[in-house]
Amino acid sequence: MTFVVRAAREADLAHLYEMAKLTGGGFTNLPADRPALKAKLDRSHAAFAREGGELGDELFVLILENLETGEVRGTCQLFTQVGQRHPFYSYRLSTLTQHSEKLGRTFRAEMLSLTTDLEGSSEVGGLFLHPGERAGGLGMLLARSRYLFIRMHRARFADRILAELRGIIDEAGGSPFWDGLAGRFFGMNFQDADQYNATHGNQFIADLMPKHPIYTAMLSETARAAIGLPHPSGRAAMRMLENEGFAFENYVDIFDGGPTMTARTDNVRSVRDARTAPIVAIDNEGGAQALVAHGSLADFRCALGTARDVADAVVIDPLSARAIGVQEDGVITYTTRA
Repeated sequence: MTFVVRAAREADLAHLYEMAKLTGGGFTNLPADRPALKAKLDRSHAAFAREGGELGDELFVLILENLETGEVRGTCQLFTQVGQRHPFYSYRLSTLTQHSEKLGRTFRAEMLSLTTDLEGSSEVGGLFLHPGERAGGLGMLLARSRYLFIRMHRARFADRILAELRGIIDEAGGSPFWDGLAGRFFGMNFQDADQYNATHGNQFIADLMPKHPIYTAMLSETARAAIGLPHPSGRAAMRMLENEGFAFENYVDIFDGGPTMTARTDNVRSVRDARTAPIVAIDNEGGAQALVAHGSLADFRCALGTARDVADAVVIDPLSARAIGVQEDGVITYTTRA
């Protein structure tokens, strides 16, 4: 089967809603709420329609489509500059070392401090792949297509980029981290707070969250154990981010304690190593497995295929050429799959 990543359309709302219901909660960027998803699509449409090259506060929603059946099987998102509409809060995990001469002991206390350090960064998020498609490299296609999109529209993105990974969620849909910390101040459970954030923003965090540092020793053991750990389903995503050059720099999500991964945008492997070249031929004579992309903004399309360098040009396979809608002499941006 042939899959392509393309710009989301208004008609994709029903597909996004069905996928959102499969997330199991804790997925702020893909809430199971039709009006919130419709607002995302409207915002994405405006971003794709704007042709200016400068950095702004925008959202791009991409869709994974099975070209043979027309089914939508996944989605991902790119935020060009977080923290412009609402503050972008994170907890920063730090250590305070204190020494007592009289006791002859040194104490090291871990603390969580509320911060907006990452405000102004770009963000890759909202990645969801249908459970029936979690094989064959489609997760990698969805994830890395975002970096090719950034490479092809570099001026629209910031110099720093982040990715938030969902934290530990228990079988009942609750968050040990939320229950041990923020839940004590808000009078609402994790599911309600997460849903409210997804649909109304997180200003309520600024209104009610204590601003002084929280000593982790004061938290429950289950809450402490969840700090900086991804949900089991997100471990593969964390490895992919690390392979791209992202690192965990002690920032965690204020809701579920999941890790926030960061990188310099130009150092992200798929952004840095991608090539742009004209197609000199289209054939089945082999080449390296690659992600190939073509088209600007709403015409962007990305697929898995093969690419073979020939001087300053490239040869790709017919299947991927059809998927991304390109012919000989067309220009593509591509990166190897390895």
